[in-house]
Amino acid sequence: MLKIHINKVISQKADVLSGLTVALALVPEAVAFALVAQVDPLVGLYAAFIVGLITAIFGGRPGMISGATGALAVVMVSLVVTHGVEYLFATVVLMGILQILAGVFKLGKFIRIVPHPVMLGFVNGLAIVIFLAQLGQFKVADSDGVLQWMQGEALYMMLGLVAATMAIIHFLPKITKAVPSALAAIVLVSLAVVGLDLDTKVVGDVASIAGGLPDFNVPDVPYNWDTFVIILPYAAILAAIGLIESLLTLTLIDELTQTRGKGNKECMAQGLANTVTGFFGGMGGCAMIGQSMINVNSGGRGRTSGVVAALALLGFILFASSLIEQIPLAALIGVMFIVVIATFEWSSFKQIKKIPKSDAFILVLVSGVTVASDLAIAVIVGVIVSALVFAWQHAKHVAVTRSTDENNWTVYHVEGPLFFGAIASFKEQFNFNDDQEDIIIDFKGSRVYDHSGVEAIDYIAERYKAQDKRLHLRHLSPECTILLKKASELVEVNLIEDPTYHVASDKLA
Repeated sequence: MLKIHINKVISQKADVLSGLTVALALVPEAVAFALVAQVDPLVGLYAAFIVGLITAIFGGRPGMISGATGALAVVMVSLVVTHGVEYLFATVVLMGILQILAGVFKLGKFIRIVPHPVMLGFVNGLAIVIFLAQLGQFKVADSDGVLQWMQGEALYMMLGLVAATMAIIHFLPKITKAVPSALAAIVLVSLAVVGLDLDTKVVGDVASIAGGLPDFNVPDVPYNWDTFVIILPYAAILAAIGLIESLLTLTLIDELTQTRGKGNKECMAQGLANTVTGFFGGMGGCAMIGQSMINVNSGGRGRTSGVVAALALLGFILFASSLIEQIPLAALIGVMFIVVIATFEWSSFKQIKKIPKSDAFILVLVSGVTVASDLAIAVIVGVIVSALVFAWQHAKHVAVTRSTDENNWTVYHVEGPLFFGAIASFKEQFNFNDDQEDIIIDFKGSRVYDHSGVEAIDYIAERYKAQDKRLHLRHLSPECTILLKKASELVEVNLIEDPTYHVASDKLA
C-alpha cells in the first residue's frame, strides 16, 4: 500500500514539473501562432489556456497537450483579414459544436483507416515543420523593419545558447532525473543570460504577454443566414483539421506510452474547449504534438500535467509576465530542437529500402505535403493515395476458375475480394454463350466488400437469364442476399457454410 502511495506521489511530482516545462514552451508558440493569424498575442495565449485546461480535464488522452496551433492559424488568417476577429470567435464556437457532433456520432473511430506509412510521413513531416518554425527566431528586423538573418556575434550567441540547452537536456538525465531536463535547461540558460548580461533575443522581444483574465463575450456579429454562410466553411475546415491533428497525436502518444486513449471522448473535449474559447476571446486550438512530446518525455503522463501547464500559463499572463519575457528564445529553441530529434522517425531511412515502393512513396509524399501545406491535407492525401494503391493491387487478386461437375453443370469458383476495383475483371471471366444450361457460381473463396460487387452479381444473373439459363449462387452471405435485386431468388442457402459479415457496415466481421 505504501509503495502504491509513493508511486502516486512521484507521478504527481513528474506531472507538475512537466506541466511547468510545457507552459514555458507554450508561450512563444501561442504568441507566434496568434501573429500568423493576425490577431493579438493574448488571443493565442487565452486559447492555449482554455483549450489546454478543458482538454486536460475532459479529454480522452491523459498527458496530451492542446492549445493554439499553426495548422489552424494559417486557415484563420484569411477570415480575420476579410471579416475581422469577431467573425473568428463566432467561427471557433461553430467549429467546437461540429467537433462535439463528431464525438457524439463516434467519428473518431475513422482514425483507424490511417495506414502506417501515412503515420510515419505525418510524424516526419511534422518534425520538419517544427524545425523550420524555429528558424524564424534566427531573424532580426533591420532599420527598415525588414527581417534579416542574424550574423556575427548575435548568431554565434544564439547558436551557443541553443547548443548549451540541448546539451543540458541530453546529459542531465544521466546524472539525475529528479527534475525534467527541459525545465532545468530553460532555468539554467535563463539564469546564465541574466547573470552574465548576455545580449540575445528573449520572449519579450516577440510580444508582451501581460494581461488579465479572459472576459466572457458573445461574438459581435450579425446573427443571420449570411453570417452562417460566411463562417460555416471555415468552421468545417478548422474542425476537420483540429480533429485529424488531435487524433493522430493521440495515436502517437498511445504508442509512446503503451496505453490507449479514447478518440470519441477527445473529439467531444476538443469541441467543448473550442466552443468555450470562442466565447472568451480565444482563437481556438487542437492537440500540439511538440508540446505533447515535451510533456511525455519529461514524465508527464496524467491529467495533472495538462492542468498544471494551462494554469501556469495563466499565471504567467497575470503575475509573471515580466519574468517570462526575460527567458531567452534560444533556450526554448533548444527544447524544440530536441523535440524534433525525438519526433522524427530516423528508422524510416532504413525501412524505406525494405518496404514496398508504394508505401515508400506515400511516406515521402505525406512528409512533403505536410511541409508544403498542412498536416490535415497531408493525411487526407496520404489516405486517398493509400486507398487507391490498395484498390489497384487487390483488383488483380480476384480469380474465377471454370469447370464442369458430375451433373454436367458449369461451375465457377470465385477466389479473392469482390469490390469496385475488381468487378471489371470479374465480369470478363464468364463465358455466357458456351456455358451449360445450369451454372453454379461458388463464392466460398470470395468475399463481397461493397455494393459494386453486389451489382456485378446482379449483372451476371441478368445475362444468364436473358439466355434462359439457370443460375445458382452458392455461399453468399445473408447481407449480400438482401442487397441483390435481380438475383436474390437464385441464392442457395447453406446455413452451415454460408458466411456472415456486414457489407458497408460499421460492425467488425
